[in-house]
Amino acid sequence: MPLWGITDEAKPKWLTDSEKKEVYANESGWVVEAGSKMTGNGNANAQPEVLACIGDLANRLQNATITEIELINPVKGGTFDKSEGGKLQVRVRWNEAVTVVSGTPHFVINNTTNAARHQTCLYVSGNNTNELVFEKTLAGGSSDITAGDALNVIANPLALNGGVIRDLGTTTASDITSSTAIGTAAGGFTCVA
Repeated sequence: MPLWGITDEAKPKWLTDSEKKEVYANESGWVVEAGSKMTGNGNANAQPEVLACIGDLANRLQNATITEIELINPVKGGTFDKSEGGKLQVRVRWNEAVTVVSGTPHFVINNTTNAARHQTCLYVSGNNTNELVFEKTLAGGSSDITAGDALNVIANPLALNGGVIRDLGTTTASDITSSTAIGTAAGGFTCVA
């Protein structure tokens, strides 16, 4: 099939990079997540819309793999104001839906200025979808971060931390590794006073 792949786990190739963020594999094939603008239905509780039928695609892809990491807050290239404090939030996307079975997996945001100030974001939402969100709240003036710190996403920032992440509806462990390229694409941010 020239427009999408199975063995290379490629999402439909006619989609833009932005549209691919809202597409994942399930038992019916490649689907658009509920609430996507692509479906014309803003209902986040609607059933996913099948985009390309490929029977039992999620099982044919084997274990779920990370396809993208995205900084939610602060956004890529943005800043975090230490004096105000706030939330550090990261979204991890897999090529199929995953379930956090137990524990509290975490995501480490690398501090290139001072390794002692890496930021550990804990899993907070997204169970049974292809997108898990990780978060850390920093109080205003927190000593966990300093003005001038440069933070970014590196390869393999996700750790199970005693938890278990599985492909939805299976006993298959989801892959939690990610490439340097995925981390680089996620970008970074700086801390200001």
